[in-house]
Amino acid sequence: MNLQAYVILCITTLIWGGNSVAGKMAVGHVSPMMLTSLRWVVACTVLLIFAAPQVRRDLPEIRRNWLILLGYGTVGFTAFNAFLYSALQYTSAINAVIEQAGIPMVIFVLNYLLFRTAFSMAQIAGFTLTLFGVALTASHGELSTLLSLELNQGDALMMAAVLVYAGYTVALRWKPNIHWKSLIAISALGALLSSIPLIVWEFSAGRLLLPDAQGWAIVAYAGLLPSLVSQILYVRGVELIGPNRAGLFINTIPIFGTLLSIALIGEALQTFHVVAMALVLGGIAVAERGRPRPVANEQAS
Repeated sequence: MNLQAYVILCITTLIWGGNSVAGKMAVGHVSPMMLTSLRWVVACTVLLIFAAPQVRRDLPEIRRNWLILLGYGTVGFTAFNAFLYSALQYTSAINAVIEQAGIPMVIFVLNYLLFRTAFSMAQIAGFTLTLFGVALTASHGELSTLLSLELNQGDALMMAAVLVYAGYTVALRWKPNIHWKSLIAISALGALLSSIPLIVWEFSAGRLLLPDAQGWAIVAYAGLLPSLVSQILYVRGVELIGPNRAGLFINTIPIFGTLLSIALIGEALQTFHVVAMALVLGGIAVAERGRPRPVANEQAS
């Protein structure tokens, strides 16, 4: 089960790393709210084709839990990506990557405050290692450059993105007992519906930008992989090993983003990339090995 979860979550964060790269590439080719909305049009169209029979079977349970299901889409899908794409209009990739790495710690804190979920010093140490690896990647091996970072509107938007996705991850503990196809389909519908007011706001503010050819390519990617495949895999990963442990894998996003930049943009692989990747993966290993173990009666239940 652990190995399955690790593979699932690594594929998830690889796709999300691509989403961050795509969001940066979208600047000037499609506006943030238009991208947020169109990706869910694509996702819902695909879901309509292959998830409709399962949704009909789960309809009684969906009716009883429609509010939280639509809420998952509104918070975890629409709000997070709207904040992310908007942030990339104003802030640097360095700032955005470092701030996104704060998601696991927020998950730890929320779980402790709300549910008194146990955590160990090893998990804190593992988080610190992964965060250091992220900072090393973001600063291109020059940690001193982090001291010169200045917060701006984009950084504030990324802080909001961190909070909403951590909240979404923690809230998955309340997901109803329905098939994953139904869960993703209704959540995607919630994302689409909640993105409509954002399009209206963007248009009224004179900021709406229809996609050009590159913009449509980014919409297609975002609508299929980050919107569908990664969300399905992330829900499964949280289901297998819990939100605290699954959230730690979010710190691999900058690593995969770096590798994708090397493959797509032609940047050279440097020593600090390798060191940072070792720190991130090592931090995950430390946190995993030192996590609190459930007592016998909890395991039996």
